[in-house]
Amino acid sequence: MSDPQLISPEQFKDHWQGHRRLTRRLLVAFPDDQLWTFTLGGMRTFGSMIAEMIQVGAPMLKGIITGEWVGNEVKGEPSKAELLTLWDADTATIDEFLPKISLAQYQEHKVAFGQYPGSVYYLLLYGIDNEVHHRGQGYVYLRALGVEPPPFYER
Repeated sequence: MSDPQLISPEQFKDHWQGHRRLTRRLLVAFPDDQLWTFTLGGMRTFGSMIAEMIQVGAPMLKGIITGEWVGNEVKGEPSKAELLTLWDADTATIDEFLPKISLAQYQEHKVAFGQYPGSVYYLLLYGIDNEVHHRGQGYVYLRALGVEPPPFYER
């Protein structure tokens, strides 16, 4: 039986990076003075959500390849410029490491960060889903702040 495949690895990378480009534009649009202070309905600040995304996505991929499960450390409440620098570094990590996964490896079982079991494809999709979820919260925040967010369909 051949390896199951819905899209090519290059298409998967383009899909993921499209989400990342959109999330980056959302972060750029976010008011600097509200990044670590504004909340609604008991949700965390958008700064803390971005910090989580930086600690999950690319480190998950890197762990899959290297076996070293270390999240990126985001100390304190970095400025928007500092978060963008970390974001861009993660984008480069994805470009570097994602092509190293063979089709067969997408089906392998891993335990991410010593506590999250799943197949490689599942873990990577979780990272993307986590980003989309928090980006949606960021959209709500921007609208509540009176800021027009970037169109969600332009990735």
